[in-house]
Amino acid sequence: MAEQRVQITIVGTGSIGTSIGLALRQSEEPLVIVGHDKDPGHAGTAKKLKAVDKTNWNLIGACEAADVVILAIPMPAIEDTLKALAPHLKKGCVVTDTASLKEQVVRWAEELLPETVNFVGGNPVVISAGAGPDAADSDLFRNSLYCITPASNVHPDAVSLVSGLVALLGGQPYYLDPAEHDGLMAGVEHLPQALALALAQGTMEGASWREMCKLAGGSFERIVALVGEDPDAFSSVLLANRTNLVRWLDSYAVAVKEVRELIAQGEHEALAQTVDKAVVARREWHQDRQAGFTEIRPAEVERPGFLRQMFLGGGRRRS
Repeated sequence: MAEQRVQITIVGTGSIGTSIGLALRQSEEPLVIVGHDKDPGHAGTAKKLKAVDKTNWNLIGACEAADVVILAIPMPAIEDTLKALAPHLKKGCVVTDTASLKEQVVRWAEELLPETVNFVGGNPVVISAGAGPDAADSDLFRNSLYCITPASNVHPDAVSLVSGLVALLGGQPYYLDPAEHDGLMAGVEHLPQALALALAQGTMEGASWREMCKLAGGSFERIVALVGEDPDAFSSVLLANRTNLVRWLDSYAVAVKEVRELIAQGEHEALAQTVDKAVVARREWHQDRQAGFTEIRPAEVERPGFLRQMFLGGGRRRS
């Protein structure tokens, strides 16, 4: 008799989705991992890397038998994906995502998914080497925080399941309210992106750019690269978090004005002190990150086979 295996479908086989597949491959869980991507080249690469057992070009076909569906796709694509999947997900299925915004995504899930399907929001706090599957890394999540933002009415077993998956990836579950998550992300994710856009607009559209571009090097490239390659997705994320982001932009404008005054007035000592504070803060942040933020309780890796045991009997509901 063939061993019963839990099916995990990864929708989106870019660097995050493919890294998830590679990391799960290192576990002892009896899994079958299915990959789906609107770009067949990405899905094919994930298959060649053995991040997935098989691929399915059809979204419904890839997900209808899944016990767990992981949406590793841009946030603007999640709503339509949930709409398409909602009537076809099997009873007891757990859906999660990897988007950098959670409040809107959780709201979509509550509105669109049936009661027999649970949604648990997720956001891995990682530094990826690139956007495509070729940049995937099985250790991408190791010792990194992985935000988990459950809706108020989600079944506790679904939260435990996603927490266990995060532990299998090597990540550290970090539980946040969706609104709190988005407020924090506005300052460390979306503010840098908005500033990159402002830098690109202020320099690349200027009259001197034709000559300036010849001198633009690594510092400039690293910043403007935050704008990415997808204008619609980029704009949608910034606007979806606009209330929080505008507050951070206002705060940043004050800081820029203060730095400007120090430079304009030639205040070397005061400027050096400001730089020193930034250097110390950055060093402390790196140390805390490497230590796994000791105030957060370490993840407990679930026993082998826990996924299969959780799905025996199925039928998990939201309440």
